[in-house]
Amino acid sequence: MEMNEMLQAYAAKEPEVVFEWNDSETQARGWVVINSLRGGAAGGGTRMRKGLTRDEVVALSKVMEIKFSISGPPIGGAKSGIDFDPLDPRKDDVLRRWFQAVMPLLKTYYGTGGDLNIDELTDVIPITESLGLWHPQEGVVNGHFKPDEGSKIKKIGQLRKGVSKVLDDPELVPDINQKYAVADMITGYGVAESVRHYYSIFKNSDLHGKRVIIQGWGNVASAAGYYLSKNGAVIVGIIDINGGLLVPEGIGHDEVKKLFISKNNNRLTCDTLDFNTSNERIWDIPCDVFIPAAASRLVTADQINRLIKNGLQVVACGANVPFYDDKIFFGETARYTDTQVSLIPDFVANCGMARTFAYLMEDHDTICDKGIFNDVSDTIYNFLKHLYEQDISFLNLSKRSLNAALKLVAKK
Repeated sequence: MEMNEMLQAYAAKEPEVVFEWNDSETQARGWVVINSLRGGAAGGGTRMRKGLTRDEVVALSKVMEIKFSISGPPIGGAKSGIDFDPLDPRKDDVLRRWFQAVMPLLKTYYGTGGDLNIDELTDVIPITESLGLWHPQEGVVNGHFKPDEGSKIKKIGQLRKGVSKVLDDPELVPDINQKYAVADMITGYGVAESVRHYYSIFKNSDLHGKRVIIQGWGNVASAAGYYLSKNGAVIVGIIDINGGLLVPEGIGHDEVKKLFISKNNNRLTCDTLDFNTSNERIWDIPCDVFIPAAASRLVTADQINRLIKNGLQVVACGANVPFYDDKIFFGETARYTDTQVSLIPDFVANCGMARTFAYLMEDHDTICDKGIFNDVSDTIYNFLKHLYEQDISFLNLSKRSLNAALKLVAKK
């Protein structure tokens, strides 16, 4: 079966489980969508935004299943989504009632974590622990591994320690005096590593002097920017919801560190141009690398064409489904981009947290910073290396990635 046929069949298939919730005290609505219980379990984070729809959650659950085929463990994809304003002061109470409602799933075959506007460490873990869950991934441990009591305790213990572990390796953090957890840094690290490995494998080059534009400045975007800069890349533009920092000559690494450390509510805190002006200008700044890492469905064909005109070589998707016209993934703009430049898809570039969960469910004598981070890096490297060994072309990377991933999913 051709990749397009496989993708259409995969997208059209109804998810196995859809759990719908209506909050008793607010207008909040929520859904858990489990695309399949492949391997006995399913996993995917919890997000919240005003206007979120069931269809969006369905789409993202399918992306998660593709991601697990790359990152492991070999389980089904899922997603939780809550239609509610995350800035509403009732957010915590809504989340508590949500997790109480979905607790039976979380104890048996569904594992979750943080996602858009929901933080793994400050939202998900404290609330679920208070409701009697050992860890938000407990359902995956139970459903997929079916462990005996001793093995379950060890796996849960590693998850509890590893995800919230404060990084103590000075090579991995912008300021060793600040407390950064694995969950704060690992996804952005993976995005940066996907770019580093891309240049090493496909271009026989390092990142020195590569010009980068970043969309967003939350955990994923800012961590990706920090690690790219640390490896010699030059950040020439950052745009977030409030405005932009446009520096065609490049932002020094020390300044990038300051921007990371000083971010507030996942936004730049320095003096910026207003959003409209930034959005008019940033797409015409010459760059080699573009990191869309703000939110889903923001990047337009016009923006991509302007970047290509000014030298774009590679896009590494820090956000899930970043292109404006993507219904699930690989919509018209993504397909076009894939034929013009190297497009590293979200399920490869931002698989860091999923891979971390998988790593922490394996048996290890000790859990350390470098072990977790090196494992994420190796997973991304090995996948990109496999693509290169099949075809050395730097085009159609997303199409080839999807083809490989869909074949793995089909094996069940």
